[in-house]
Amino acid sequence: MEKNEKQLEERLRRLEELEKEIKKKEEAIKSAEKARKQIVLRLSPTLWNELSAWAEEDFRSINGQIEYLLTEAVRQKKKK
Repeated sequence: MEKNEKQLEERLRRLEELEKEIKKKEEAIKSAEKARKQIVLRLSPTLWNELSAWAEEDFRSINGQIEYLLTEAVRQKKKK
């Protein structure tokens, strides 16, 4: 019985440590999100409409779609 209790206590301690690590990572992500740069982007109405339709298909906002596309372009560029 005592062995089981020690194992459970050790598991609880490890879970608490993992929870602290997760909270730290969440805080780091939130901090990084706040650090995003804002830019002014001028698009033609045709391009705006195309991006808007595409974003809607992907269940994203237009900003989210533009960020996704730029991120993918950077990833592909890095692969070369």
